[in-house]
Amino acid sequence: MKRTMKLSLITAAALTLIITGCSSTTTEPGATPAPAPAKTDTKVDKVKLTMGSWRTEDKEAYEKIIKEFQSKNPNIEIEFKPTKNTEYNTLLNTSLQTGSAPDIIHLRPYAPGIALADGGYLEPLDTVKGLDVISKEALTAATGKDGKVYGVPTVFSSTQIFYNKKLFKQFSIEEPKTWADLIKAADTLKQNKITPFAFGSKEGWLISLTHGALAPAIYGGTDFVTKVTTGQTNLKSKEFGDSVQMMQDLSKYFPDNYIGLSMDDMRNLFVTEQAAMMVMGDWEVAVMKKMNPDLDMDLFPVPNAAGKATVTTWVDGSFGVNKESKGKKEALKFIEFMTTKEFGTLVANELKKPSTIPGVISTDPIVTKISNMANSISTPYLFVIHFNGGNPTSKSVFEQLLQGMYLNKETPAQVTEELQKSVDSWFKPIAK
Repeated sequence: MKRTMKLSLITAAALTLIITGCSSTTTEPGATPAPAPAKTDTKVDKVKLTMGSWRTEDKEAYEKIIKEFQSKNPNIEIEFKPTKNTEYNTLLNTSLQTGSAPDIIHLRPYAPGIALADGGYLEPLDTVKGLDVISKEALTAATGKDGKVYGVPTVFSSTQIFYNKKLFKQFSIEEPKTWADLIKAADTLKQNKITPFAFGSKEGWLISLTHGALAPAIYGGTDFVTKVTTGQTNLKSKEFGDSVQMMQDLSKYFPDNYIGLSMDDMRNLFVTEQAAMMVMGDWEVAVMKKMNPDLDMDLFPVPNAAGKATVTTWVDGSFGVNKESKGKKEALKFIEFMTTKEFGTLVANELKKPSTIPGVISTDPIVTKISNMANSISTPYLFVIHFNGGNPTSKSVFEQLLQGMYLNKETPAQVTEELQKSVDSWFKPIAK
């Protein structure tokens, strides 16, 4: 019995030694280690996302921005696929209906973007890390009726008057400090066979943008916006009527064929120095500098009769996530990147626009100038922030009426009469 037990113990010990000897993790001193087991291939498949926008001119800049993001997130590929601005809304709505919309969607500011959120097409972003660095005022541009945020605003936009410094110097014109100075400058340029303002009315948004920039100097800026949105006055008032009349009066300073001119035509007139001034948004800075690096240009705010100047500002779009995106997790990762200073700095330097991220400074002096004015003398873009609702929107109705005015089909009084009817069909004054 004892012998049997002893043999059993010896057998167990031998088996233990055999097993130990076969182990890849244990070796005798001086022995050659057994080769490590082959590593399993842990390569992660890349997730491919699409990013829609109406900003075709931003393609190169966003490709650089995306490249920076991908350097830290190599498993996420993002293709920036913009479409023509005048076709974007229709194409986006169609793609949302058919389930082929981009993963990351560029939202038109305020009412149009909020409508997509209210329609259930977008993913709520309230839990996105870093969203709290952006001001609540900016976030209202993409906040749904349910109070949730559906888009990260990336840049502020402002409108001002760009001018050709060489032409101003040639004809001894100083930066206008009053509205009278502005008209005098336009007269001087016209007398010297230089088109005062690069302008075109072929695309309706160009007209409403020009009015949005210049009209505050006529109707009274933010004070009037407060009165008209709280029901103290309306768009048939003398103040607003005068701003429409101003648009008609300025037509003598536009190019001869302005009715048929588009944005591309306007820009070409300015960068080729055929026109001395252009009322336009800050997003054109990068485009114009690329087209003509030697263009000696600057800008000034729009002055009123008393010498008080303004620039018109708004959030120029936000980026949201398609609720039906198959790469929702990765899309949200890029949205989170959009709340960082790194992204804000890239935007300021590549897009040449003021970032919504606090503390971001641009290397471009013109962008810095725009940012400073936007932070000190801004007034809201009335027809983007407040009167862009209705079906059709009051903004689009206004654009069509102004186009009709330039074709001599409408008088300024008829414009304001019909415009107020559009606003009354949907707008309820804000409670004071």
